[in-house]
Amino acid sequence: MDDLLDAIVTDDSPSQISDKIKDILFAKSAEKIDAFRPYVAAQTFGEVESEEEEEIGEISDEDLESTDGV
Repeated sequence: MDDLLDAIVTDDSPSQISDKIKDILFAKSAEKIDAFRPYVAAQTFGEVESEEEEEIGEISDEDLESTDGV
């Protein structure tokens, strides 16, 4: 995040700033996908909850629907 602020302050090119924003958003979305992956696998394949899912906690349908479609 500091890299983004530095790029804005030092007046880097708009394409470089845009690339940094995309990188940050991609990293955050990858974290969320990794968190939901065990839940979706369990629902899809009927697997028993693993230790990893217990660490994440229970995910409600409301949490799944609260995304902005991105």
